[in-house]
Amino acid sequence: MQTGHSKVVCFAVRVPYGAWPGILFIVLATLLAYWPVFSAGFIWDDDAYVTENSLLTAADGWWRIWFSAHHQSQYFPLVYSTLRLEYALWGLKPLGYHLVNVLLHIGNALLIWHLLRRLAVPGAWLAAAVFALHPVQVETVAWVTELKNTESTLFYLLAVLAWLNFCAGKSRGDYALALGLHALALFAKTTACTLPAVLLLALWLRGERIDRRRVLQVLPFLVMGLAMGLLSVWWEKHLDNYLPKYHLPGGLDRLLVATHAVWFYAAKLLWPVDLTFSYPRWEIKAGDPAQYAWLGACLLVAALLWFGRHRLGRGPVAAVFFFVAVLSPMLGFIPLYTFYFSFVADHYQYLACLGLIAGFAALAAQLPVKWPAWRGQLQVLAGLLLLALAMLTFQQCRAYASLETIWVDTLAKNPRSWLAHTNLGRLQAARQDFSEAETNYLAALEINPAEEEIHYNYGNLLARTGRLDEAVAQYQQAIRLLPNHAVFHSNLGVVLLQLHRPDAAITEDRQAIALDPDVMSYHYNLASALLAGHQTAEAVAELQRALQLAPDSAMVKRRLHALGVDVN
Repeated sequence: MQTGHSKVVCFAVRVPYGAWPGILFIVLATLLAYWPVFSAGFIWDDDAYVTENSLLTAADGWWRIWFSAHHQSQYFPLVYSTLRLEYALWGLKPLGYHLVNVLLHIGNALLIWHLLRRLAVPGAWLAAAVFALHPVQVETVAWVTELKNTESTLFYLLAVLAWLNFCAGKSRGDYALALGLHALALFAKTTACTLPAVLLLALWLRGERIDRRRVLQVLPFLVMGLAMGLLSVWWEKHLDNYLPKYHLPGGLDRLLVATHAVWFYAAKLLWPVDLTFSYPRWEIKAGDPAQYAWLGACLLVAALLWFGRHRLGRGPVAAVFFFVAVLSPMLGFIPLYTFYFSFVADHYQYLACLGLIAGFAALAAQLPVKWPAWRGQLQVLAGLLLLALAMLTFQQCRAYASLETIWVDTLAKNPRSWLAHTNLGRLQAARQDFSEAETNYLAALEINPAEEEIHYNYGNLLARTGRLDEAVAQYQQAIRLLPNHAVFHSNLGVVLLQLHRPDAAITEDRQAIALDPDVMSYHYNLASALLAGHQTAEAVAELQRALQLAPDSAMVKRRLHALGVDVN
């Protein structure tokens, strides 16, 4: 019956007997390299994605994940769906989440081996092994939040394979399958929008002509990517992440960041030392001629590749193009919230690094052909390289053991990271190590005195240690920097009431409610200030509103009962 291959059969791969040692090596070596991850906990942002994510537990969570404009983070419905399934299986035990990420990473490496073989790229196995073991991948694999990276890459690679099957004429259904896989990749992470360029690149690398028919076939992939990109831009504004301080002012500054970032990522691949969770943020000065060196170097490499394309062949051009194209959404042309902290991050090049890795592996595969007498020594060197990468990955995994280790490691490599000082201070304050916490807050303020969150957190510490007047000053500075943040006003109101200034406290509590009227504690705090100001009737009204927002609150019920109000 000539019905074409099914979607399942489409990806059935007959594994040659001789390939099993290579597969087992990648699987076992990667598991060993990432062994420290299996005893790691949750770190930064994992609260928003897992531990405090109501989308994973609410009865209407599935609907909200896919069809509501929630404020949990960006629109990653496939990631949240996967995390919801994981939560149902192992709750908040970190091991399960880490294991899934490592297994996805292994799967991606094996898919890369298969894909590069399909494209007749020399050294395909070496490229897959380097991809699996390179320490720049640790940030993605060891960080639960970056499930979006490993999962998106899985469907991205499968989409390329389905596209190659379609172009080889195996089944027309492969085209629809490729589109569906692209959608899944986008639902995991919007940066999968680079797939259309990679689909055409794969054909060009194989020597196929890119004609009008092929361009039209890629067009739906492009439309899907653009649609998700526009949705992401809207969602950032929906999350109030589009603040001026997070973004570069002009196109020239963004070009300088992008060209610098390209070389930064390439350098970390070549020499993976001092990898850290948050790198120093570069100071961009368009008037400084030295900052154009990165741009000049990019133009020089582009010219060398173009004019030397006939001598070099298509491989080097494809390797560099893939690297830059897949990196492009993260290079600075599109403003990102994280650029406020740093313009670069290891997880940004998780998939993009494959371009340069494959180029290196292809070059290495040619060496035994040119120097057959050195074949044994070259194989030993390749083995030593993989061993060194695995050891560096093992060591880098230790930094991701916990929230504290990630910030301690960051400060060891980037001492001027105000982000690390602030978050480490919060951890220390939570365990009542107030002296160390204050040291970190003061260090953060010295580095970035214009960051309102530092003032707010330092104010919280001062309030907890009874230094109320100093706490008021910190809260007021936080409000000057960001006036429309409800919790700043609320905490200031609490401290003002402790200082026996009920009128001032009432003003701040009312402002907090005006900014966010559906928070029970804000109404409760206002009621306390009103009672201190002898405005009992208004206080009762606020307590009743608080009870409407939190019907099971024993604290609110006791307060109303003490005022002679029946709450039954």
